[in-house]
This record gives sequence, C-alpha cells and structure tokens, in this order.
Amino acid sequence: MINTGRYTSIITAITLMLLTGCSTGNSAADGPPPSQASAAPVSPGAAAGGGSAPAKSPTPQPAAPEPSVTPSAAPSLSPPAYDSGNDNLVTQIAGMTLEQKIGQMLLAGIDGTRLDSEAKRMIAEDEIGGIILYKDNISSLKSMISLINALKQSNSANKVPLFMSVDQEGGKVSRMPEEYAAIPANSKVGAVNKTESAAEMGSLLAREVLSSGFNMNFAPVLDINSNPDNPVIGERSFGNNAELVSRLGIAEMKGLASEGAIPVIKHFPGHGDTSVDSHLELPVVNKSVAGLAKLEWLPFQAAVKEGADAVMVAHILYPQLDPDKPASLSAEIIGGLLREQMGFGGVVITDDLTMGAITDHYTLPAAAVDTVLAGSDILLIAHEYSNERKVRAALLESVRSGVIPESRIDESVYRILALKEKYKLTDKPVAVPDLTELNSDIKAWRKTLAK
Repeated sequence: MINTGRYTSIITAITLMLLTGCSTGNSAADGPPPSQASAAPVSPGAAAGGGSAPAKSPTPQPAAPEPSVTPSAAPSLSPPAYDSGNDNLVTQIAGMTLEQKIGQMLLAGIDGTRLDSEAKRMIAEDEIGGIILYKDNISSLKSMISLINALKQSNSANKVPLFMSVDQEGGKVSRMPEEYAAIPANSKVGAVNKTESAAEMGSLLAREVLSSGFNMNFAPVLDINSNPDNPVIGERSFGNNAELVSRLGIAEMKGLASEGAIPVIKHFPGHGDTSVDSHLELPVVNKSVAGLAKLEWLPFQAAVKEGADAVMVAHILYPQLDPDKPASLSAEIIGGLLREQMGFGGVVITDDLTMGAITDHYTLPAAAVDTVLAGSDILLIAHEYSNERKVRAALLESVRSGVIPESRIDESVYRILALKEKYKLTDKPVAVPDLTELNSDIKAWRKTLAK
C-alpha cells in the first residue's frame, strides 16, 4: 500500500538538496500583481464507500473579483531523482532573471489561426516556455505550418526554445488537419491487444506532430476505462484493465520518444473512474488508497519505471488522499505519491488550469501558487491571454514575498531545461511536409488493426 502521509520528515531532509536560486526579479510589467491566497477547502461531497464520482458535486466557492487570500503554505518536495549535476544548466539558471525562470513554467494557448500581438507578447516579453494549439488554431496544413513557424520566430531573441505542444491522441482527440490520414482511438488498438501495434501508433503519432513543427504530444492516455458512465475517457483508453493499459501505453510512449517527440503520460493519478467531465466541474473519486493502488495507479507507476519524461496531473479530488485539494494542486499527490513514492523525477504538467474543475472552486492565481507549492513544474493555461498574465503575476509576487522559495522555482526550471536539452529542441522553422509516405504508412498500419 502506498503511504500518503504528510511526509514532514522527508520534506525536512530533502529541502536541503534544493538548488539555491541567485537571481532577483524586476518589477512585473503587468502592473500590481494580485495578493496571493488559497481558496477555501473544497468539500468532497462524495458518497461513502468505494466507487467513483458522487451524485452531488463539491460546493463551489465563490470566486472573488480579485484574489484576496493567500495559497496555503503547502510544502514542496524535491523528487529523489532530481539531479542538479549538469553544471551547464546550473550556470544557465543562475544567469536567468526571476521573470525568465517563471516564464519557462508557463505553457499557454493562443487565439485564432494567425500570430496576433498578444501571442507575440507572451513569447517575446514574458518568455513563456511553451505553446499549445487546439483544433480552433488549425484550419489547414499550410496555415498550421505558417502559424507554428511564426510562433517560433517570435521566440528568436530568447535563448531557450519553445515547447510546441498538441493533444494528438487519435480518435476523437485529433488536432491534425485533414491532410493527415486519420489515426484511430486507443480503444481500437486495445481491442487488437498487440504491443507492436501500440508502439507503431506512437511512432506514427510522433511523425505526424514532428512533421508539422510540434515537439511535445500530450499522449499516451494511461487512464483505465473502468467506469461505463465516464463522459470524458471512453475510447481514449486502451481498455478496462491495468495490464493492458500499462503494456500498450508504455509501448506508445516509447514509440513517440523513439522518433524524437516528447510524450506526456496522462491523466495522473487516473481519470478512468469518473462520471464528471473535469472541463466542466470537479470530479470526486472516493476510493481507498488500497483500491487506487491496485488499479488506477498501476499504469503510471509502470511508465515511471520505464523512464517517463513528463506527466500530466488531473483535476480530480481524491478525499482519501487529500480531502482539501484536487490532485493537480495537492502536495500529497504530486510531492508525496508521484515524486516520493513512485520516484518520478521528470516534468510535472498540470491539466488546463482554466477548466471548470479549477475555476469554479479557486481563483486562478491561488490555484497557480498552490500547484507550484505542490510540486508542478509547468502550468498549462489554455485559454485567454489575461489568464497567463494573472498566473505570471501571482508567481512573481509569491516568490518576492517568500511564499514560494526561489529555490523551488529553480528546481522546476532545471527539469524543464533538462527535458528540452534531452530532446534537442530548436525553434527552426519547418517546411510544408510531403505527407505521401506518412499517410501510406498510417493506412497500412490501420489495416493491421482490422485483422
């Protein structure tokens, strides 16, 4: 059984290993940042006993017009695998301003299909670490390539290349334009139950995203489809048992990485047994620690052992792990379970912080500070430029006021830069690709799934 205690003795011991930051921040360009504060604890509202999300959602806390309370001083944990032995990265971080370091921790969405002034500002001035594109940003192959190249060009004055990320899972979660041959959902691959098919799927997904200038893919999905009433996972899962999902998910993960695309496993610690869509409201899973350890956690634990580079954490409340905060804001779950117990030393990315599961219960600045204190490295802010400004301002003010130690920021930036270095990211433009061979390979692979 996984121990989900408060880890206070561990915190004391490993805090000494944190990388000490040495830069001082300048004034925020966005004007006076909001004062930090934590939202009131969210009531679990779950039915007693095992099972999944409750009939009644947690009672939303009213959002203040301006955040007026400070995030809880949750401890931050360094993972056992955290290694500051790369002197070049240590030196690089030492030469960065606080603004530059916090910028690396932000991954933002943009509006429209062309580079606009606000997107350019986020990249050139705020020096954000990455961009995510959605279906609304993509109209055709040529338009998509033009947009991605323009985004990268906006980063030309910055020393650190961008994460260019996308959700390209296959099936209904496919962002590529119609010029690409369709890749079916994970459930189709799960039904065939061949490890080599999942590995080939990962390779094909990587070739898709890399051909268009992306370098990070939010896949594979490692959620187990254990709840038939789940409105958000379904066919996105390989199946309803841990062995199948673990084996095929890891094969897809390795297929993506083998081609040079960064895979991000999701949605830790498991979104399969929910009956609420976290885009709209906060799901609650009232399972015991023992129950979760026997099912939901197994694919993630296996992927971590197999060298997962990045993990996306879900907005789900697990009352028996942390009765107050969803996984994405929880030091118990990120710092304790994922970092300490599972030994994950890679990059932790939040699910989109502008989803209803968060915004209906927390102010965005408060949630941003809580998730950094919990151990997250990258904060995904998918919608509205003003939200990126709020999060950036909140993190800057929290470091300057001592709520977040700058050493905690340095720790995340080290992991981010190490991941970008590992995959040799650049902001070089890409040409409009000839998709003849790739589409032929996708169609040939699809035929193997029908046998």
